Amino acid sequence: MSSRRDPDPESASERPEGRREQQLGPVLRRRGQVMAGTADQRLLDTRGPSDWVHADPWRVLRIQSEFVEGFGALAELGPAVSVFGSSRTPPGSPEYELGVRIGRGLVEAGFAVITGGGPGAMEAANRGASESGGVSVGLGIELPFEQGLNEFVDIGVNFRYFFVRKTMFVKYAQGFLVLPGGLGTLDELFEALTLVQTGKVTRFPIVLVGTEYWRGMADWLRDTVIAQGKASPVDEALFQITDDPDEAIALVTKP
Repeated sequence: MSSRRDPDPESASERPEGRREQQLGPVLRRRGQVMAGTADQRLLDTRGPSDWVHADPWRVLRIQSEFVEGFGALAELGPAVSVFGSSRTPPGSPEYELGVRIGRGLVEAGFAVITGGGPGAMEAANRGASESGGVSVGLGIELPFEQGLNEFVDIGVNFRYFFVRKTMFVKYAQGFLVLPGGLGTLDELFEALTLVQTGKVTRFPIVLVGTEYWRGMADWLRDTVIAQGKASPVDEALFQITDDPDEAIALVTKP
């Protein structure tokens, strides 16, 4: 009984003309997808091109390293709440002071504070936590316009990939507390809502602070999305809205 796969490890370029199949570890390549050379050859050939460091297989190792670094940095964090809000919230504004109060209140309730590590509302929550003697965590992201981690971050981790960073926000938090924010805040909010709706996380309170800011979105979800059958009426209970920071803290930290 013959086999189409050659038993020897020679590269595609060294095989007879017309070679149509190649086994590279668990990957099978055929026809026009056969590659020249072997993995060892490409690794050891220092004279070769350097664009391999930008290829998808190499990115997998970078992604893996980000998970390892994030898990290692936060594994012993203890109870925590992720706080989101706009990076454009100016210091000294009522929203900024609200963020400081929330960060302080979470620490007083026995929780660490996790934010995106940037300026604005994130800085405010980190500031409230740090100045109250609690643990203030910042999970930054590599962006062309990002200002880096704010000065009130005690434990900071910078990420290349949004999806790795999102995992850390959920894995090491007992809930989300969401201040008024833009697209990034909405992204994190709807990610969390989807995880709760689909049962990927079993208990994960999501509290929005700012009735005037969030009411329009809540009304649209109820009167359009749910009304047209695009979501279930029970999904309206996936989050709560309040103007009271003390109530917000109590809702997100209750056992």
